[in-house]
Amino acid sequence: MKRRLLMKAAGAAAAYGALASGQAGAQDKMTLNVQYPLGFIFDKVFAELKTEFEKANPDLQVNYLPAYKEYEDAAQTGLRQAITKQLPDVGLQAINLQRLFVDRKIAVDISPFIAKEKDWQGQGFSPSMMALSTYGGKPYGLAFAASTPIIYINDDLVTKAGGDPAKFPTTWDGIFDIAKKVNALGNDNIGLFHSWAITGNWMWQALVFSHGGTMMTADEKAIAFDQAPGKKSIELLGRMVNDAGMPNLTPEASRAAFFGGKLAIWTESTSLLRVADEGVAGKFKWRTVRFPVPGPDPKLPTGGAAAMMFATDPARQAAAWRYMKFITGPVGATIMVKGTGYMPPNSVPANDPAMLKPFYAEKPNHLTSLSQQPYMTAWYAFPGDNNLKIIQAIKDRLQTVVDKSAKPDAALAGMTADVAKLLPK
Repeated sequence: MKRRLLMKAAGAAAAYGALASGQAGAQDKMTLNVQYPLGFIFDKVFAELKTEFEKANPDLQVNYLPAYKEYEDAAQTGLRQAITKQLPDVGLQAINLQRLFVDRKIAVDISPFIAKEKDWQGQGFSPSMMALSTYGGKPYGLAFAASTPIIYINDDLVTKAGGDPAKFPTTWDGIFDIAKKVNALGNDNIGLFHSWAITGNWMWQALVFSHGGTMMTADEKAIAFDQAPGKKSIELLGRMVNDAGMPNLTPEASRAAFFGGKLAIWTESTSLLRVADEGVAGKFKWRTVRFPVPGPDPKLPTGGAAAMMFATDPARQAAAWRYMKFITGPVGATIMVKGTGYMPPNSVPANDPAMLKPFYAEKPNHLTSLSQQPYMTAWYAFPGDNNLKIIQAIKDRLQTVVDKSAKPDAALAGMTADVAKLLPK
C-alpha cells in the first residue's frame, strides 16, 4: 500500500523537477526548515512525513525547528521570528491565526504556485478547504489538519450511572442529567468536563456558533457574541459548573481524568483521538458522539492548522511548495489522519481503499467529526493587530465563570467591553 501511495506522491511532485538554483544532487541536498505546533499530537506524524517526503524527494531534506507548544505560542513565536528574520521556510499555523501573518505581509501568496498546477481540485484540494486560508481573494496556506469539537464518552461510567451509551442524549439537558448521576457515584468520578480553555476561544466559538451566533457582524464593525446566542452560551457554561458539577481543571488534568477512567463525558477536539487511544489503552470502553447543535442554522468552527510559506528565495519557495503539497496531499493527509484524530483536508483519501477507507471502517470514533462536516465554518479570526490579546481576554472572562468568581451575564458584559477596546477603531 505504501508503494502505491508513494507513487502518487512522486507523480504530484514531479511537475517541479529539480530546483533551478543550486540544483540539489545526491551530494548537495537543500535543507528545508519547518516548524509545527502541538508536539504531543504531531511529533510522530511529522517524523513519518519527513521519512516519506524525503523518499519521494531525494534532492531535499527536512529539518524541524523545536515544536511550538500551542497555537497561540506558534503565532507569537512566528511574529518574533519575522522581526529577526528567522522564520522557517514552512510554518504550521492555526487556521484562525493565519490572518496575523497575512495582514502583516509576512505570509507568501501561493496563487502563482497553484496556477502552475494541472487539475488542482482533482488533486483533492477542494474550494471549501482552500477557503480556510483565503484572505482578500488570495490563498496563503494549505489546510493540513481540520477538526470539530466532539464528545468523548466513558461507556463504563455512563452505564454504571444508569445511562445507555448507545442512546446517548443529543441535548445539553440530557447530558447534564447523566453527568449528575455520575457525580453521585462518588469515588472521585467526574460527570462532565467541557474543554473551554483549549486554543483560548475555539470552544467559546463552538458554543456561540452552535446556538446560531457569530463573533462579529458580517461587516466586522460590531461585536455579535453579546447577542442572544452568546447569552445562551455563557449561561450554558455556567450551568456546566453549577448544575452539572464541572470542576475547574486544566486541559492536561482533564486528559488524565478521562484516560484514568474517572471522567465520563469529555468535550474535546477530534484531534486527540490517537492520544486517547494510547491513553485509555483498553482500560475501559469508550466512544465519541456528536457535539450538540441546539440553535437555528447552527455551525461549528473548523479547528486545526494550515501550512504557510514563509520562504522568500525563489528556489526555497519552490522546495517549500513541494513540501506543502506533500503533507496536505493524499499521502500526507493519510499519514496525518492515522496518527492523530483530525479530519483530512484533502478529499481524495477518505474513500480510497489504499488510503483511509479501511481505516475509517476499523476506527468508527474518527467518523464522528466527519459526520459534522455540514456544520463546519471558518474558525473566526478577529480583525486588527490584537487578535492574540482578544483571544486571551475571552479566555480570562470564561475563567471567571468556571471558577465562579463572576456570574455568566457579568462575564459576558466584561468580555464584550474587553474585546471592544482591542478592536480596530
